[in-house]
Amino acid sequence: MTVIVEVCIDSIQSLPIAQRAGADRIELCSSLKLGGLTPSAGTLYQAIKQAHVPIYSIIRPREGDFVYTGEEAEVMLKDIATARQAGGHGVVIGALHADGSLHLDLLDAMLKEAGGMGVTFHRAFDHCADPMTALDAILARPTIERVLTSGGATTAAQGKTQLKTWVEYTRHTSLRIMPGAGITVTNAADIIDHTGARDIHLSARTTRPSSAHTKPTVAMGEEDESGYPITDPILVKAVKQAVAHLN
Repeated sequence: MTVIVEVCIDSIQSLPIAQRAGADRIELCSSLKLGGLTPSAGTLYQAIKQAHVPIYSIIRPREGDFVYTGEEAEVMLKDIATARQAGGHGVVIGALHADGSLHLDLLDAMLKEAGGMGVTFHRAFDHCADPMTALDAILARPTIERVLTSGGATTAAQGKTQLKTWVEYTRHTSLRIMPGAGITVTNAADIIDHTGARDIHLSARTTRPSSAHTKPTVAMGEEDESGYPITDPILVKAVKQAVAHLN
């Protein structure tokens, strides 16, 4: 079975780079430095127009935890509707209660709004107080195709033992466990080989220098503005090659 390499991007400039480098699927975000937030409608429509691989839009209205207010839930449902109306292939979702359990009512509402699109449950899973109970609840919702997770660790390499347990637990179901967080050229093959997963998720970011001819004297945020993040095609190609022999 082919190993699917998913690349997360947060700009329209990164889309053709990731595609040419061999990305099999795109997770479309904004603000990857914040863990990935919902992309703008303009970015979403333009990406879908240009894409020749599936585009999954993350639905995350803000940085921080995954415990959402009623107003934030409404925003998320509207963003899912926008992704569906734009012709997106799927959405990447997740929501929790304050006690670390899945917010099943909101999850079901989001699945209903997705209306047949593909669905990934994102790394809110790694914030669950009882991952096995959460995994059983996700398995009971077969429209969810995969879970993006680091195995509850800081990186997927550190969590690979737990990832293997979850891959084996879901092996005879339609749900796929997708390792993500800290995926590099040097560890991708080992993670796939150890866990038995058939999807892998990475950002493969580098920094592109600013094209401005003047140096900004006023900061627009907390980050260095001498450049901006963009997909590195060399890293994407290298990970594709690293896992190709495992197909």
